[in-house]
Amino acid sequence: MRKTLRRSCAACAKAKHSCDLRTPKCSRCVKRNCDCDYANEPLTSTRAPIADHRNVSHASNASMVRSWPLLLSRRGRSVSSDASDMSMFFEAHIFDPFGSYPPTNLPHLRVQGLMQHFLSKIAFQYYPLDLNPSSNPFVTSWWPLALNDPALFHVTLQTASLDDELHTMKGFPHSELLMKDSVSLLRHKIQDQSLAYQDATMNAVVILAAIEHGKGNLHVSKMHINGVKRMVAFRGGLSKVKQTSPLTARMVPWVSLLVSGSPQFETQDDFGEGNGICAIQQWQSPFSSESNDPNLLDFDALGLDPALCNIVNRLRCILHDSAILSVTDLHDLTCFTLHRLMGLPPHTGVESQSPNVSECLQYSISAYMLILQGATYYSHVHILNTLVIQFQPHLGSLSSIGECQVSLLLWLLSVGAVASTGANENYWFRGEAAAVSVALDVQCWDDVEAHLKRILWHETRSRDVFQQTWKEIFASNLPLHGLAAAEDHEKPRNFSNRVA
Repeated sequence: MRKTLRRSCAACAKAKHSCDLRTPKCSRCVKRNCDCDYANEPLTSTRAPIADHRNVSHASNASMVRSWPLLLSRRGRSVSSDASDMSMFFEAHIFDPFGSYPPTNLPHLRVQGLMQHFLSKIAFQYYPLDLNPSSNPFVTSWWPLALNDPALFHVTLQTASLDDELHTMKGFPHSELLMKDSVSLLRHKIQDQSLAYQDATMNAVVILAAIEHGKGNLHVSKMHINGVKRMVAFRGGLSKVKQTSPLTARMVPWVSLLVSGSPQFETQDDFGEGNGICAIQQWQSPFSSESNDPNLLDFDALGLDPALCNIVNRLRCILHDSAILSVTDLHDLTCFTLHRLMGLPPHTGVESQSPNVSECLQYSISAYMLILQGATYYSHVHILNTLVIQFQPHLGSLSSIGECQVSLLLWLLSVGAVASTGANENYWFRGEAAAVSVALDVQCWDDVEAHLKRILWHETRSRDVFQQTWKEIFASNLPLHGLAAAEDHEKPRNFSNRVA
């Protein structure tokens, strides 16, 4: 008997039903949740490597992306953080005979390559980081919007194109073309009242702001941020935006903060009231500033600014709780806390008995939250460096060790040493940390950790980076005195003599 030439799957052939030849399962088999076996490979399927868009099949993967989270959830599969595993996953799922994504002025194969690049790499480096494609918000929420909105589709391809062309170092011809078309499409949308304030429009504008900021076009970036702020205000605030798109409500304030260097939106109050950035549920939970743990430092006794003291106490209740924060909750907490802290006025009023300590905590806790957040696609290095520069003089101006408890001093220096990695200020922070550790007879990481846990600590996301930094400090043999002379510019006074 000769081998069959049938292209349809066995299930569709047996039922004498038309088969759309999708791989790895046709639509009918997906809907019926049954096995889908092909006697012959469908003519339209492909196994081209996704790493090189020049070898990709002429069929796009737009329809595939709409259905693959569902396929994964049914099969119980997850995607590894390893790039090669991710590539293997997408290689097995490229198929769309209809070319249903918005048209562009780029070659067909190039568009496919950029789509793959976004879905297999970029989407898994955005915030909140989520390596599971069945729950990653940029796959499940952002991408469906992009497939139905030409402006957002062009902006999305632009992020992938910039990343690709930056690595190949052969200029940015496709990125520039996509930028031109993105701006043109957005202008047409904004002129239409029914389209100007959509989630997809805000997503596109805020990403353009980040792209222009990365290029050094700060004026254009600020213009985009001001535009998206007007859109949010028209919608009734970020809490209203969150009702239709939680991802947009996260993206807009976070990117606006990173590119502008200062908060651009207000927050809700401690009880979830208001139209600003939403507080996570744990923040709204009742709490007492009086801890039952005698090992914890009493922030109320430090004479801090009352508004700052409220933030610190609530934050410590959340981070010290044994319940594990999800990646999304941690991102939301970081965004909310940074907007609260960076929006505080200078701590020089009569209510702040220790303005220097209050200033130190305001900047250091902001830096600590960025450390916990970790690196994301749009870097927060610039704003972290700014916080370190603002933080260092206040820490060096503390008049005596009595004004800054020993554990708090070690915590402040530790945060400064980690946050300033790669910056000029790092030498000073590490040197002061080494001097204080000698004066206090702190000899190992366990001794340091005991002090850090008295202040503010998140075990899961803090330990490794802080332990490594202190390991280097103990092994560095930094000079314990005269650190100001080690740099050409003036440094704050060091603590070693005060501690001794």
